[in-house]
Amino acid sequence: MEAVDLLVAYLEQINVEFVFGVPGGAIEPLYNALARSARRGGPRPVVARHETGAAFMADGYARETGRIGVCCATSGPGATNLITGVACAYENGIPMLVITGQPSLHLLGRGAMQESAGMGGIDTVAMFRTCTCYSALVSHPDQLERQLTNALLAAYQPTPGPVHLSIPVDVQRSLMKSGPAYDLAHLLLQPSAVDDAAVRKLQAQLAQAQRVVVLIGSGCGEAIDLVIELVERIGAVFVVTPDAKGFISPRHPSYRGVFGFAGHTSADAAMGDKGVDLILAVGTDMGEFTSNGWDESLLNNRLVHIDSCEMHLTRSPMARLHVRGRVRLVLERVLRTLRKDGTKEISVGEKRRFRNISVDEPFKSASAGAPIKPQYLMHELGWRSPPDTRFLVDTGNSIAWAIHHLGMHDHQASAGGWMRVTMNFAPMGWAIGGAVGTALGNRAVPVVCITGDGSLLMNGQEMTVALTEKLCVVFVVLNDAALGMVKHGQRLAGAEQVGVELPKVDFRLLAESMGIPGHVIRTAEDFDNLDLDAILRHPGPTVLDVRIDKEEVPPMGLRIKILGAVK
Repeated sequence: MEAVDLLVAYLEQINVEFVFGVPGGAIEPLYNALARSARRGGPRPVVARHETGAAFMADGYARETGRIGVCCATSGPGATNLITGVACAYENGIPMLVITGQPSLHLLGRGAMQESAGMGGIDTVAMFRTCTCYSALVSHPDQLERQLTNALLAAYQPTPGPVHLSIPVDVQRSLMKSGPAYDLAHLLLQPSAVDDAAVRKLQAQLAQAQRVVVLIGSGCGEAIDLVIELVERIGAVFVVTPDAKGFISPRHPSYRGVFGFAGHTSADAAMGDKGVDLILAVGTDMGEFTSNGWDESLLNNRLVHIDSCEMHLTRSPMARLHVRGRVRLVLERVLRTLRKDGTKEISVGEKRRFRNISVDEPFKSASAGAPIKPQYLMHELGWRSPPDTRFLVDTGNSIAWAIHHLGMHDHQASAGGWMRVTMNFAPMGWAIGGAVGTALGNRAVPVVCITGDGSLLMNGQEMTVALTEKLCVVFVVLNDAALGMVKHGQRLAGAEQVGVELPKVDFRLLAESMGIPGHVIRTAEDFDNLDLDAILRHPGPTVLDVRIDKEEVPPMGLRIKILGAVK
């Protein structure tokens, strides 16, 4: 077999179904191997319209399935186009295998077309090294298995993230003497190391604590059932970071809202309560958006930080205790002791001296005939969608409105959560490709992408992939003919109003030109009259062009404060 056939065989071994990318000369052998694989029911290619979209799709697929996302591109600009999506995955801890091509080895350093191996010119291997856990050039066929193994192990250990292999075209075509020699599925089993001494200290502190608040972060996806059990057993209340909102039911009686960007005053009140003697921050990176701008009510000596990532733990040096280890394994040990000691779950009525704080701040209902309010759209969209719907929310106004107002009436648990956002790097357009990858990872559930007109003008072409693959994805476009978050940020900061206007685009017509059905929503009545149930059952994408009230200011005060515009 060719080297690329061996590579695809390893992907099949670890249950990868799709490779997202855009074909090109330097990656052609891989596409030939994927064509052969597809004919026998193995991994197959999904062709994105832009390489950034391919990386976003791999990201969405990984979040939904728990498997590694795989994307590929040709050399030079194909590889550099991937970088934004790969950097996003790196900042958000998403495991991803990135494969790029190079010209033949004997041509490197001679100015071959799109050469990017760093021999006197562009070096994509070095570029990816800054936003991956592993980046290497495979310069000989005999290196392939070892380099692939090293890369995939690095994608999961010690913490998840993307890895990159650059493979020259002649190496891809090289003939191999045998098939896979390693059992990668076994090698990729996650380690079970936990800091048991720290766990014992945590158990002792929980036994002494009278009032506890638990901050649930994005690293809790695999253990959310155990986090909630802990909350209920010790009579705590809990808040969530913006990127963890989708793990829980907003109607849980112990829930106090989102703490951080676009969050709730009830969450701030719970975290700032002087009577609380212990705050458990579980699976969170303590970045700007997830720590409420490094809020002093969190970052003090009441804090216990539980996480598997050493980098995250370094951001809370003031904590009284750091517990290192996979969140699920740590909580299993803690709960084992609580159950053995006969600790009972504390009912809502028995919660210790916590007053019930309202989570949802009131939003303005749109009057008849007035432009639809984004608050109303978020509330009704969540309420009217099935409980297994996956919502992916883009950077911009969309993310602020969704974090604050989107909620599910009766969500069904999934490791990836019902609402998914990106923190930290947060590129516009991520949700569009991410929604396609999510839908490919699970065709049994409807997928809703909440995006803005700015993001759609950047990456809207990826909607046609959902059409090609017959995926049920609803693209909800918050259309205000502006870069809305920038516009409102400039207003709040008293800055010049510049560079924010976008053309008035009819996205229904744009969608229809692609062969995708579309609807224009101007008022609350328009949305109420929409047959959303039928749209969410449609075997293909749909676009909702929602002309929101452009004067409504999203809950983005924290961002303005951190930028230094408001003291």
